[in-house]
Amino acid sequence: MMQKSELKTPYFMIDETKLIHNLEIARKLKELSGVKLVLALKCFSTWGVFDIIKPYLDGTTSSGPFEVQLGHETFGGETHAYSVGYSEEDVKAVADLCNKMIFNSQHQLATYRHLVEGKASLGLRLNPGVSYAGQDLANPARQYSRLGVQASQIDAAVFDTIDGVMFHMNCENKDVDAFIRLLDNISANFGAYLNQLEWVSLGGGVFFTWPGYDIEKLGAALKQFSEKHGVQLYLEPGEAIITQTTDLVVTVVDIVENEMKTAIVDSATEAHRLDTLIYNEPASIAEADEQGSYEYVIGSCSCLAGDQFCTARFRQPLKHGQRLHILDSAGYTMVKLNWFNGLRMPSVYCRRSNGEIQQLNEFDYSDFKRSLSQWSVC
Repeated sequence: MMQKSELKTPYFMIDETKLIHNLEIARKLKELSGVKLVLALKCFSTWGVFDIIKPYLDGTTSSGPFEVQLGHETFGGETHAYSVGYSEEDVKAVADLCNKMIFNSQHQLATYRHLVEGKASLGLRLNPGVSYAGQDLANPARQYSRLGVQASQIDAAVFDTIDGVMFHMNCENKDVDAFIRLLDNISANFGAYLNQLEWVSLGGGVFFTWPGYDIEKLGAALKQFSEKHGVQLYLEPGEAIITQTTDLVVTVVDIVENEMKTAIVDSATEAHRLDTLIYNEPASIAEADEQGSYEYVIGSCSCLAGDQFCTARFRQPLKHGQRLHILDSAGYTMVKLNWFNGLRMPSVYCRRSNGEIQQLNEFDYSDFKRSLSQWSVC
């Protein structure tokens, strides 16, 4: 059996037991509410563990054509297709693969519906004008938002020609009461339209697996909404399914000092944990201890001056060759890996419930080279 000490860093380690813990909560929500859950592939697309997830969820949802194809091929169930902007080629490519196709605008719906009718259920994204998001960058209802049709621009006649709608207005919403207020707002302002439809997706960003989240209250609210408007409800969880399941394991390769000590590790936020950099949210280190006497910047090995994971305290001084576990490194991480600086790409492993470590992927120089050019013109 493969041992952790044998694995070359950097690598991601997905824990099946922790993943199942989240999935059991998802199962309970489905039972309480009647909602269907489709995995948001924009957050997590590591299909090597879909065998664990598939028994609990109803399918996948996408934000681009390749995600549609991946969901169709590797997950099955319902395959929802959405894009902020389809090309005609995109629509033709996925129309035969998806069960539902959701357009971002009334213009795109009118332009391409003839390519989808008779193949998939038609939907339209609406922007409710309200949202729950911690950062403006991730706020679907931000000023000048391009995401979905604004209420003032809706052509009521369109609801006679579609089967469902999608709202996406949450990002890491851990407050069930805040979500219910959004739900009530949608019901009050869009209810007459929803009553004509077969299904409604409420998007993702509802963090129902967060510790202490009132799953019963959420389930009751979803059930009441569904029954009031006579629709099948969907949620599109991503982070809620894979939160706290995966570590990015790195090695300290150097320690330098410039007023503060910096432990340089063999990974980089720019290349391997991009959301840490984009949203300026420090990572958490399993080995850290807030009461520790030894403080370090955990810095990356990229050339970007501000590329660091976090500042952390430790009980003992860090050493060259020591391994650190960067926690909660699944969501919006593996889907955003890149080859900046030509750094070694992390391998991907899964620790199965029986203790076995399964390799899902590994990369080498040939992958780096092929990502940049395939053919020589010289």
